[in-house]
Amino acid sequence: MRWALLPSGPLRTDLWLVAWGWSLDGLRDCIAAGIQSVRDCDTTAAVSVACLLALFVWYCYHVGREQPRAYASVNALMQGPDAAGLQNGFVYCQSAECVRCSHSEGLNQKLYHNLQEYAKRYSWSGMGRIHKGIREQGRYLSSRPSIQKPEVFFLPDLPTAPYFSREAQKHDVELLERNFQTILCEFETLYKAFSNCSLPQGWKMNSTPSGEWVTFHLVNQGVCVPRNCRKCPRTYRLLGSLRTCIGNNVFGNACLSVLSPGTVITEHYGPTNIRVRCHLGLKTPSGCELVVGGEPQCWAEGRCLLFDDSFLHTAFHEGSAEDGPRVVFMVDLWHPHVAAAERQALDFIFAPGR
Repeated sequence: MRWALLPSGPLRTDLWLVAWGWSLDGLRDCIAAGIQSVRDCDTTAAVSVACLLALFVWYCYHVGREQPRAYASVNALMQGPDAAGLQNGFVYCQSAECVRCSHSEGLNQKLYHNLQEYAKRYSWSGMGRIHKGIREQGRYLSSRPSIQKPEVFFLPDLPTAPYFSREAQKHDVELLERNFQTILCEFETLYKAFSNCSLPQGWKMNSTPSGEWVTFHLVNQGVCVPRNCRKCPRTYRLLGSLRTCIGNNVFGNACLSVLSPGTVITEHYGPTNIRVRCHLGLKTPSGCELVVGGEPQCWAEGRCLLFDDSFLHTAFHEGSAEDGPRVVFMVDLWHPHVAAAERQALDFIFAPGR
């Protein structure tokens, strides 16, 4: 079968539509003609197919190359050098434009630029809420009721509640709870290094009005802390098995959090509502409490407690010295109503160092 020559321009288009009539028969004939051209070794058709295949391979390579990197293997951590910019196992800000520490006037423009760059590389599909959120971020952050005021980014139209049920992230909750003894064992090994006069390497002392609150980060603001991960290899490996762990943007953290008796954490807001903060209780003496949005909850050993830390929240340990510290393994998970396409875009927009 050979194609008839038709005039070029608008007239050609009209004749094409009339001739084919957008019918199924026309579509069938088109496919048959394509197959026959390949069978006849039609040079033009073969070149076209080859070009399309080359473009497809290039596109797959380009998209795959730009995807967020997964966690490094434990073996790589054991052998690799420590990440640059780490001091005592904690990532300190080295830029005045840090998205978590800066409230500059140009932040929204920067976020919108990042969103545009993402959409050009991938797609605008599914970006409606993120686009709306960035466009009206100033209004959202200023008009939110005082009970929930994320400090950096608010994604609109997400269901809000101070606490989440275990079913919200069932797989990850059950996985963490099954590995309770593993995480506890690695914590106890670490904690043996403590003394009354020094803070062991890798631990960070946080500011509190009373008492002591120290943390040991495996992932801090989306950045892996290699030295710390090498000290907790099984716990670190577990992070890679979680389906909803935030590990590739500045809102993602994973750490051991220790409150000594007599400690009070000042009421504060988290940076965003796109995450659910998960606490796995490792040591939970009496007199310890978490209050989120005015609602108190108690931790339990071997159980996960899920909450939205963009709500005003505090924690305290009113037990005695004999009770010992309150210890939880904290990890940030995606809010269950943030779609997969939105997660990928937010990882790009809020990538560490962007």
